[in-house]
Amino acid sequence: MLAGPRPSFNSGPPSQSMQQQPQAPYPMYPNQFQSPTVPPNFPVNQQQPPILPPNFSGSQHYQAPVSSNHQIQSHPQHHTSNQQPSSSQFPSPSLNYTGPQQSLQAQFSTQQPNLTGMQQPSVGPFSLQPPTHSLTSTGNQQQYQSQASIMPTEINQTFMQQGTITSNQFGAPPTFSNAQFPQPQQQPPPFPNQSSASMSCVPQYQYLGSQPPYNNAPSSSFAPISQSPPATSYSQQPLPLHYPNQPNFYTAPTKSGSQLNGPNAYSGQPPPSGPNTHPAQPLSSGSSSYSGQQPPSGPNTYPGQPPSSGPTQQTYQSQRIDPDMVPNVVQVLEQSQEKIQELFITNAPGSIPPLAATDFVCQDQGSCNPRYIRSTTYTIPYATDMIKQSHIPIALAISPLANLRSDEFEPPVANFGEIGPIRCHRCKAYMCSFMQFIDGGKRFICCFCEAATDGMIENFSLRENSFSPITDTTVPPEYFNHLDHSGRRMDWYQRPELCLGSYEVLATKQYCKDEKWPEPPAFIFMIDVSYNSVRSGLVEYICHILKNELLNYLPRDKDTETSNVRVGFATFDKQIHFYNIKNTLGQPQMMIVSDLEDIFVPLLDGFLGSPLESRSVINSLLDQIPQSFANTQETETILAPVIQSGIQAFKEANCSGKIYVFSTTLPIAVAPGKLSNRDDKKLLGTDKEKTLLAPANNIFTKLGEECAQHGCAVDLFVFPNNYIDLATISEVCRVSGGQTYKFNYFSIENDGERLLDDLKRNFQRATAFDALMRVRTSAGIRPIDFLGNFYMTNATEMIFGTIDSDKSVCVELKHDDKLPVESNTYIQAALLYTSISGQRRLRILTLALTVTSSYTSLYPACDLDTIMNYITKVAVRSIAVSTPKSIRDSIITQSANMLACYRKNCAQSTTAGQLILPETLKLLPVYVTSLIKCDGLTGTQTVTTDDRTLQMHRLMSMNIKGTFAYLYPRVFALHNLEEDKIPPPMIRCSYDRFSETGAYVIENGLVMYIWLGSQLSSTFVQSLFGIQTSSHIQAEKCRIVDLDNPISRNVRALLNLIRNERNSYMKSFVIQQRDSVEPFFKNYLIEDKGFTGGASYVDFLYHLHREIRNILQ
Repeated sequence: MLAGPRPSFNSGPPSQSMQQQPQAPYPMYPNQFQSPTVPPNFPVNQQQPPILPPNFSGSQHYQAPVSSNHQIQSHPQHHTSNQQPSSSQFPSPSLNYTGPQQSLQAQFSTQQPNLTGMQQPSVGPFSLQPPTHSLTSTGNQQQYQSQASIMPTEINQTFMQQGTITSNQFGAPPTFSNAQFPQPQQQPPPFPNQSSASMSCVPQYQYLGSQPPYNNAPSSSFAPISQSPPATSYSQQPLPLHYPNQPNFYTAPTKSGSQLNGPNAYSGQPPPSGPNTHPAQPLSSGSSSYSGQQPPSGPNTYPGQPPSSGPTQQTYQSQRIDPDMVPNVVQVLEQSQEKIQELFITNAPGSIPPLAATDFVCQDQGSCNPRYIRSTTYTIPYATDMIKQSHIPIALAISPLANLRSDEFEPPVANFGEIGPIRCHRCKAYMCSFMQFIDGGKRFICCFCEAATDGMIENFSLRENSFSPITDTTVPPEYFNHLDHSGRRMDWYQRPELCLGSYEVLATKQYCKDEKWPEPPAFIFMIDVSYNSVRSGLVEYICHILKNELLNYLPRDKDTETSNVRVGFATFDKQIHFYNIKNTLGQPQMMIVSDLEDIFVPLLDGFLGSPLESRSVINSLLDQIPQSFANTQETETILAPVIQSGIQAFKEANCSGKIYVFSTTLPIAVAPGKLSNRDDKKLLGTDKEKTLLAPANNIFTKLGEECAQHGCAVDLFVFPNNYIDLATISEVCRVSGGQTYKFNYFSIENDGERLLDDLKRNFQRATAFDALMRVRTSAGIRPIDFLGNFYMTNATEMIFGTIDSDKSVCVELKHDDKLPVESNTYIQAALLYTSISGQRRLRILTLALTVTSSYTSLYPACDLDTIMNYITKVAVRSIAVSTPKSIRDSIITQSANMLACYRKNCAQSTTAGQLILPETLKLLPVYVTSLIKCDGLTGTQTVTTDDRTLQMHRLMSMNIKGTFAYLYPRVFALHNLEEDKIPPPMIRCSYDRFSETGAYVIENGLVMYIWLGSQLSSTFVQSLFGIQTSSHIQAEKCRIVDLDNPISRNVRALLNLIRNERNSYMKSFVIQQRDSVEPFFKNYLIEDKGFTGGASYVDFLYHLHREIRNILQ
């Protein structure tokens, strides 16, 4: 579809709105988004260089001291920045980026090593020493000395055999975690001042509405920057404000995006200048502690956070490394957030974005917002051999509808009228900011293939930086505009496709099925009315919230007052009941279909209706359904024919949409898709578990394919009391792009709020219907593998019944040929979809990366967020064909190879006893520790087959934030909350950080636990729960009461903030210290040893070091 022929066009008269006019030196934001850090005016220079993004090349030099003692220390990297000579016609200075690395030295022997402290650099140090915590500081160096020796650690080999167990007796999803990663950043200097030539009167094309113009954006010419030591800084020159309105450019309405506020908690805290120590309240006697250690203290302390000798049942007799000295997520997030000062601007190819979990503002000036596309590395290796040696995957994480901050702009919508989107004739890539116009604006060079089909000319090659005979693309007459003295079009900053990395285009009929304009999407609600559903109160509750809540939340475009979504209703048990809700009827009419072999919809008119026009009929229907089935005794249900009838309804209505299915039991009635109970918990965690996690048949998979092809998806809400075979029935959601929700032992009191909130979020999030996405790349690389929940009919196009703002896909890239070193390579993702208002649109996302032949440039440009998202998806997909042990071994081997390659090529002077961690990958061990223990990857018999399947499907569609919420949960203290400091500082995921006198909340994006210490004051319990003593607390039923006191208000504010940041409602469970269920709660504390023998973070560091040494030997 995306590669279809470009429609014909007719030239038209020049637009009156595009007369000659002066232009401001920079593009600007509207007044309501002013920032006090933005300078109001900029001087104007008289020369504007052409926009040819600079090449990115990096070099770094590593030198580590060699000591006779085996030490655990960190070393800085030396950084240089050299400016490359630029072409006289197309200047292209290069930026050299280097980043620091972290060094850990460890000696594996049966003797007691003599670990002595040594001076450390002040930028990002960590030193792993036997602690006496004698701290001295001189200048920018810190020294940690110790006189105590620590016995060698015996690596626990059993952690490779079993993963962490998470209890699911509450009906909550098992283990999940949260992680963020540090990345060195390229810091472009302020843009050179410039001015623009006046605009000539040429034919233009109208953009819808009014939107911020990009009159004159900064030039892409940069001065080199040198920093020593380097810092992850985003101090870039923002754009001035106060620009006039332009008639031909408008920004689509901004979606309300979730914003992670966790990193902001560190404002007001002293910057970390040493180990991440956390002093806290004293604990009761009997708590184990490190031999010879004192509670750590230092500038980076948080009130109420316990010392490392907190209440724990695990001992650290075999540990040689102080956990406070190893790289940790909390400290990295703090430091990364502190370095984000201004806008992150995307005008330089290969610009490394801030961590995905940090709070930053992005300004699109060529490459798209990193919330849409992130790359595993922003400097691509030039050849396949380099990738094989480094083992760094070259992949993209794409979230085409990701939520943006409220002060960021949604991609503007362009309308080219009859001519449709401007594309390359040869490779079909869409117009983007990196296309080069030539011949006075009559032709352009495609940055992807550097050619087209219009004829041979002597032209400039973007890749080779030289003139060579290539073909060019002719500009349509209606799209023509003159070039200024620098080679840019006069309307460069007034057209989103020329100056932005993300924009939308209204598609023509050639991009529609059968060349017919689509109808607005519709929603169909299919409700289980069997005995279990009626007895639990589910039927009555669903009808109630549909009538009084949900029909008022139907999605709409933000520039429209009402929703165009039509709705339909059906109920089912062993039969399907359809309802006529035509607005001319006084009462709804029921029609029953009992022939389930050849399913059909008996209503050609009246099944789908407008909630506005048919509201009285709909209200009457929702009142009658609970009454009509109140005395039912039917226990058997069907499912496949229900979904098939919904697909048939969309076919007859010629529209896309969603099918919402509410089911309570395994479909065992005699009908297509009949299932039987095949659950066998004994197989979980064994080599035979893949038989349980695979579908029992392909009926629901084929239904999902049919949904995707017809532009609809299934969202399945299940409310089981027993096994329901999600591995089979949720296939329809996975393939169609829908989602599965699970509510164990549903009750309105415990789960009603969660069900309502999940449905509201589902309605209101940005969603694309009948979508198709294709990824194009520059010559020399191509996409070869696709990971996510979608359907593919060929090797290049992903088909989605729906895709929303919470979904993400991964695309792996492969080299076809060697890439020219010091050049740029380009990625473009095009999403063709139907909007909620029924418009057919194209969303174009473009990203520019650099190319290198040096490992010292490759590793500083890595993005650990994206690497772990990709590794997680690959591991989950491998469950169907591999054993749990082989998957874990593969993950560890890949991680060890990545670090071994860095050690071999970037830190050759180090001794064998050192564990060298590059700065951008220094958190890799802690995330791998969590991944190989998580229940989504390594199930146990305490986690049901259905819950395991649910986690797997969630992981395959999770965006980067969701993946790292799963891999590293956030922990906050509740007992010392302050109203003006919400959220409070994060606490590391370890039981040693908890205080017996404290209360904490831990959340992983899917479930939330509130942990209460055994010595917690009764005043706090009374203020929070409204009960006298904690002995009356029940884990699942205890709720935080809305009380008028500071403790209640602050805790509720924090929990609401956390829930608003996540994609689904998180049910909270209250866990008391030393409860029988506390061991299962500890599985979320991923830095500790797993409940079933999974290694702790520190133990895994030793094992990883051993693997690296074996590789190097």
